[in-house]
Amino acid sequence: MDRPTVSPGRLLAATMALTLPAGAVLAAGVAAGFLTPLHGLMGYVAVLVLTLPLLRPHLADVAAVNRWTRSLAQGADADPPVLRRRPLDDAVAAIAQLRRGWQNDRAALAASARWHEAVFDSLPDPLVLIAESRRVVRLNNAARAAFGRDITGRDLAAILRDPAVLEATDAVLAGEAGRETEFALPVPVERNFIARVERLDGAPAEGTTAILALHDITTVRRLEQMRADFVANASHELRTPLSTLLGFIETLRGPARDDSQAREQFLGIMFEQASRMARLINDLLSLSRIELNEHSPPSDRVDLVEILDTAILAMQPLAAAKTMTLVRRFERDSATVLGQPDELAQLVQNLLDNALKYGREGTPVEVVLRSAERLPPAAAHLRLGASVALTVTDRGEGIPREHLPRLTERFYRIDTARSRKLGGTGLGLAIVKHIINRHRGALAIDSVLGQGSSFTVYLPLAAEN
Repeated sequence: MDRPTVSPGRLLAATMALTLPAGAVLAAGVAAGFLTPLHGLMGYVAVLVLTLPLLRPHLADVAAVNRWTRSLAQGADADPPVLRRRPLDDAVAAIAQLRRGWQNDRAALAASARWHEAVFDSLPDPLVLIAESRRVVRLNNAARAAFGRDITGRDLAAILRDPAVLEATDAVLAGEAGRETEFALPVPVERNFIARVERLDGAPAEGTTAILALHDITTVRRLEQMRADFVANASHELRTPLSTLLGFIETLRGPARDDSQAREQFLGIMFEQASRMARLINDLLSLSRIELNEHSPPSDRVDLVEILDTAILAMQPLAAAKTMTLVRRFERDSATVLGQPDELAQLVQNLLDNALKYGREGTPVEVVLRSAERLPPAAAHLRLGASVALTVTDRGEGIPREHLPRLTERFYRIDTARSRKLGGTGLGLAIVKHIINRHRGALAIDSVLGQGSSFTVYLPLAAEN
């Protein structure tokens, strides 16, 4: 630290203040006649001259200590000054000890704040700190993931437009007791939450007045819906094959008991109906599992090319049985996506199975994999250059345009009799849609009557490591 200099005016004022007693004694001597005024003045000047060099280093030390303490108050990490005289050493040592205590306390507080921030950010439930004006002070990592962006500093309504949540928040900010309400986030995949708003007591940090905690109950609601859908769908779709089975069983137990020809014919039909029920139940269970996890995107790195090559190889016997060919046209040697391998394999298999079922015999089914050069409206959330497009095209009869929007509805069929004859359950494209939703992709369907149909799946590519 540079040694401070003492201004002449300040040095003279301090010296005069220190020599006032000597000046008073000399003045008393002059008044009593012991000294002449000239001798008294000369004596006082002599005292001043002798005191100045003695006082200068002390004032310099005091100035150094003052400068050092001011720098500490401003947050600087300065070393103690080197003093010329010893009287201020104890004060400097005490201040240095106090400074070390402050530094230790500050370090402890900083560590505690970092620990609390880490706990806040790592909590699994979304948390939002809110100011009196409903301004978002801070979000934890779970909240940023749930909302898809960070809106720190903006109004809560920028991410939560649910009237019940905003009303509860305004009421709590106005001084009312904590409130709880349920709401849904519709995008990118619908998720259900219970929102709890509580006012925070004490001095607010960064203006924080209340905290909004969200508890994800999507799985609970999906389980409830899944049970209801499964019962409704199963009871509706299984009624016909069960009635058929019961009718044939009754016939075999009665009039056709001894008719071997009828028995063989009926057993074949019964086997087909039982197989259809088994496929239906398997598809319903598969759809339920996918819907249950649809709100949670997968995180495994999967090469889509490997999935496609395996599926194409597995479907070759079915293609050969209809004298059809599977044409592979890949513009990419690899396409790594974040996905669940079994679900992606099921997606590809369902698309190929549909193309082989509804394509004309002797025609090709094209499987094209390319980088997405343009995106349809349904894939507006994806990014060009960071997405891949998989297209499966058949040469079938085509699909009337009015049916296209409803193809992915469960049990929706254009021609029910034909679909059942071909072994379809009406759930294949519904499964495809929900797998794509879970993978945060998009599906586009195009068809021309008499020429065939194309199903294109858009998926986001995984970021490079």
